[in-house]
Amino acid sequence: MEERKISRERFSSGLAVFFATLGSAVGLGNIWKFPHKVGSYGGGAFLFVYLLCILFVGMPVMISEFYIGRKTRKNAVGAFERLKPGSPWKSIGLMGVGAAYLIMFFYSAVGGWVYSYVWKTLKGDFIGITADTAAGEFGKTIIGPIPPIFWQFIVICVVSIILILGVQKGIEKITKTLMPVLFILLIICAARAITLPGAAEGLRFLFHIDFSQINTEAILEAMGLAFFKLSLGMGTMITYASYYTQDNDMIGTSAKVAISDTIVSLLAGIAIFPTVFSFGMEPGAGPGLLFITIPLVFSKIWLGNILLPAFFILASIAATTAMLSMMEVPIAYFSEEKGLSRTKAVLINGIVIFVIGILAALSADEGALLGQFRDPLLQKTFFDVFDYLSSNIILPLGGLFIAIFVGFMIKKEDFIHEISNQGTLSNQKLASGLYFVLRYVTPVLLIIVFLNMIGIIKLA
Repeated sequence: MEERKISRERFSSGLAVFFATLGSAVGLGNIWKFPHKVGSYGGGAFLFVYLLCILFVGMPVMISEFYIGRKTRKNAVGAFERLKPGSPWKSIGLMGVGAAYLIMFFYSAVGGWVYSYVWKTLKGDFIGITADTAAGEFGKTIIGPIPPIFWQFIVICVVSIILILGVQKGIEKITKTLMPVLFILLIICAARAITLPGAAEGLRFLFHIDFSQINTEAILEAMGLAFFKLSLGMGTMITYASYYTQDNDMIGTSAKVAISDTIVSLLAGIAIFPTVFSFGMEPGAGPGLLFITIPLVFSKIWLGNILLPAFFILASIAATTAMLSMMEVPIAYFSEEKGLSRTKAVLINGIVIFVIGILAALSADEGALLGQFRDPLLQKTFFDVFDYLSSNIILPLGGLFIAIFVGFMIKKEDFIHEISNQGTLSNQKLASGLYFVLRYVTPVLLIIVFLNMIGIIKLA
C-alpha cells in the first residue's frame, strides 16, 4: 500500500544534490568537533590519520550508501528490505535510525548553544571581549536548567518546520542558498586568524606530523570522526541518495563532498588554533573551544561586531542543515514503513529528541546533578555517552555492515551498472576498484579497529 511513497520528492538538480549532501556532511562537526579532536590528539598526526580514514573507509562507505539509496528509492530500513527481502540485513537500517537518535540527543544541545550565541552577538554581549570574559559567556550558555533547554527547544522547532516543508522547499532551498555563504565567512575568519601574534605556532600544531602522538585511541577517534562528519553509518546518505536525480555521478559527488568537507574542517582549524596559541589557551580545551575563540577572532577584525553575528547565524545554519539530514532518517522511516503523515512523523520525532535530549543539554553543566552523573560502564555523562556510542561504535559498526553488504551481497556487475549510471559514465574501472576496496580493504580496517577496541588484539 505504501509503494505510492516511492514517487516522493527528489532533489531538482545535480547542484541541489551536492549542496544538500554537503549540508549533511558540513555541520558543527567541522567547526566544533574537528578542532576539538585535533587539539586533543596532538595536531597534524591526527589529521593525517583522519585523512587516511576518509580515503579508505569514509568515501567507500559513502558511495555504498549512495548506491543503496538511489537504487531502491527507499528509507534506510526499507532500502535493505527491498534489496534483500525477509533477511536480517534491514537491522542495519534500524541501527542507523538508532544512531540518528543518539546523535540528535546531544547535537541538538550543541545546536542550541550556537543559537544562543546568535542572540548574544545580536545583543552586543561580546563587545570588548577578552579571553576570560569569552570563557565566562560560554559558561553562562551551558549552565541550566532554563537556557540550554530553551535554546535546544528552539533549534528543534526550526529544524522541524523546515522538514515539514519537504525535500525541495525545505531541505534543498536551505542548503543550496546558505552553505556557500558559510564557506566564505570561514575563509575571512581564517585569513584574519593567521595574522595574529603567535599564529605560526598554531599552524605548526595543526599541520606538524608527530607519529609518537598516535595511539589506538587516536585511530578510533579519527575513524569515528570521519563517520560523524560525513554522516555515515546512520542511514543519512541512504535517505538523501533516495532523493538523488537519476543522472547523478555518485563517485563524483562523494569526492566533491569529502574534499569540500575536509577543506571546511581545515579552515575551521586554521581559524581556531592560531587564536588559541595567540591568547595562550589550551588546544585540547574541549567543545567550548569554538565558542571561546571565534568571538576573540572577530574582535580583532574590522567590522567584527557585524561579522560575528553573521558567523554564528551561519554556524547555526550549518548545525541546522546537518540536523535536517539526521532527523530525516527516522522521519522517512516512520512515513514510509509505519504509514504516518510527514507532519505527524516530524512532530513525534521532534518531541522524542527534545525530551531525551534534555539529559545531554543539562549534563554539560559540571555543577549540576546531571553534569556530575556518570554511567557505571563508561563513566561518562549523558552528553558524552550519546556521543561515544554513536560516533565510536554504532556509526563505524554500521559502516562495516554496509561495506560487507554491498561487497558480498550485491553482484559486482549490478554495482558497477548502477554506479556508472547504466553505463553512461566512463567510470567502470574506478567502480570495479571501489568494489574491491569495499570487499577486502574497508571491512578489514574496521574489523581490526573493533577487535582492538574490545581487547581481542592489541595494536602497538
